[in-house]
Amino acid sequence: MSAAAGAGGRAGIVVVGNGMAGARFVGELRARDRRTPVTVFGAEPQPPYNRVLLSNVLAGMTRPDHIGLVDAAWYASHGVDARLGVEVTRVDRAAKAVHAADGTVTPYETLVLATGSTAFIPPMPGLRDGLPRGALVFRTLDDCRRISELADSARSAVVVGGGLLGIEAARGLMGRGLDVTVLHLAGHLMERQLDPAAGKVLARTLASLGIATRMQADVAALRTAGGAVTGVELALPGGGTEVIGTDLVILSCGVRPEVGLARDAGLAIGRAVIVDDELRSVTDPSVRAIGECSEHRDEVYGLVAPAWEQAGVLAGLLAGTDPAARFTGARQITRLKAAGIELASMGETHFGDDDDGVEVVRFTDAARGTYKKAVIRDGRLIGAILVGETSAAGTLTQLYDRAAPLPAERLGLLFPGAAGAAEAGSPLRMPDAATVCQCNDVSKGRIRACWQAGARTADDVARETRAGTGCGGCRGALEGIVAWLDEQDSADVA
Repeated sequence: MSAAAGAGGRAGIVVVGNGMAGARFVGELRARDRRTPVTVFGAEPQPPYNRVLLSNVLAGMTRPDHIGLVDAAWYASHGVDARLGVEVTRVDRAAKAVHAADGTVTPYETLVLATGSTAFIPPMPGLRDGLPRGALVFRTLDDCRRISELADSARSAVVVGGGLLGIEAARGLMGRGLDVTVLHLAGHLMERQLDPAAGKVLARTLASLGIATRMQADVAALRTAGGAVTGVELALPGGGTEVIGTDLVILSCGVRPEVGLARDAGLAIGRAVIVDDELRSVTDPSVRAIGECSEHRDEVYGLVAPAWEQAGVLAGLLAGTDPAARFTGARQITRLKAAGIELASMGETHFGDDDDGVEVVRFTDAARGTYKKAVIRDGRLIGAILVGETSAAGTLTQLYDRAAPLPAERLGLLFPGAAGAAEAGSPLRMPDAATVCQCNDVSKGRIRACWQAGARTADDVARETRAGTGCGGCRGALEGIVAWLDEQDSADVA
């Protein structure tokens, strides 16, 4: 069986993957080009959604239908052939066509791979024959639903892995009233983004919320009985084992780029599909790759903002509206914002006071769950960590992202407004060019223009600009700017 390739049977653009990267690309492309035939395949049956907010869904704080990125009716109204719940099984580069599980064969002129990544499941006893009942990964909305169902009858939960996703899963489970323990192999939580001191403050914050953590926990196996999880077995440093009893285990042991289709099609693979600055496969210029399944200049980006930047660049190139567009790399800024937990990390964070050539500015108040650190080299911010109190995130993000010169008074980096420093978080002092939403590159000026055009609530502005729809870390700033604009309007009327 073969599928038509769009209007008149003309081959167009086929997108494999309808997650945050693929959906964003389709939206960006249609904003520039309404005519080119577009077909998008999504393995999940529902329209795309914001994975960043899954922990809020798990905690019961947000409804699943509130994290959608695209309404189901959008595809038809924008002339996009959406194959939701249809998995692509093979790419035939010679015939320039993709084969799908439903038997269709769809030709393409340009193929865009946005297959994302999959959860890594370690090969250990208890997992070698698949996931037993009560053991799940936390990656998709379907995973979230299944965890929620099991959590209703579970007594306790163990999260294996104390990275970003593991912390989010633990917070979501705690929100459902479970006793939660996080087991982490490294010496401190989120070791890729945090230094040891920040990791300890985060662990203390989790403890205050009722979430236990154990570092250097070497998980050796899952214990099962009757096909269901009964506990987690730890290998102890001096030999022997310890078993932590539980009836729900969430595996958060990292992710791996989903490159099976690309590898089978003969594309060059490093850690992911290797692409150039135009996001073309170095093997085949008819194939592009974006998001977590792409490797650009030896870097695989696992965050939302770089994937969305790639989507915009590629849309400009394929629509012909920005033929000079190039993706030259992105700075990675990690945000975690859940009930009771706020965290931001960027750049090179692991330098200490004894390291040559860097200046480290730091403040710690472990009792209140606050840790702030800025790392400076040659008068430029090269890294920062904020745990607990993140009012300086906007200032630090702008300085880091633009490699801008720093003020002589360093205190203002960690405490906006202190020592006479301008408070970037204040709408009055913030320049219109300042970026409020890093994920979507939305400036204060754009928010102001949107408000002046009639979008008078934060939700209205978010719909028009997408501000606050990525990691959600800028939502407070967005609401503050809208409130400030309302106040100015009221003052003008008075």
